[in-house]
Amino acid sequence: MTDEPKDEKAEQPDEMPTTEIQKWQSRAEEYLEGWKRAKADYLNLKKETDKKLEESMQFANAALILQMLPINDHFKLAMEHIPDGEKEKDWVKGIIHIRKEFQDLLKQFGIEEIKTQGEVFNPELHEAVSKEKAEGVESGKIIKEAQPGYKLFNKVLQHARVVVAE
Repeated sequence: MTDEPKDEKAEQPDEMPTTEIQKWQSRAEEYLEGWKRAKADYLNLKKETDKKLEESMQFANAALILQMLPINDHFKLAMEHIPDGEKEKDWVKGIIHIRKEFQDLLKQFGIEEIKTQGEVFNPELHEAVSKEKAEGVESGKIIKEAQPGYKLFNKVLQHARVVVAE
């Protein structure tokens, strides 16, 4: 045994040819790109699934809400028929307060009443039940609401039935 320094080059394995290195690098890049595409596909699927789940949750109560809407309609009609002399009485104030609470509940569920009076007729939101001549009102404007309409998270749940000016 000699104490002579060993030749470091002699201990290193033969280097791979450049073409072999390029082959493995291209294969690694190919696998990396495939992984990136798979990850992007997964994230897109997750977003889509989350969105569908959220929509399902929002519209799960639609049947119940549809059954509650006539109650709001009746409250609205009742408010229109309160005699002027009765509006300051406590029982009327109580009814008005109950209606306000009911409207707040509907709003919490994403229900919004479709605007009608004075609006331009929009077949996506309104259903015309008749046309009438109205002085001072341009043609195509809504002059009267026959039945309120509602949107659930900006999707029409029930079209508003309206009378349109000729």
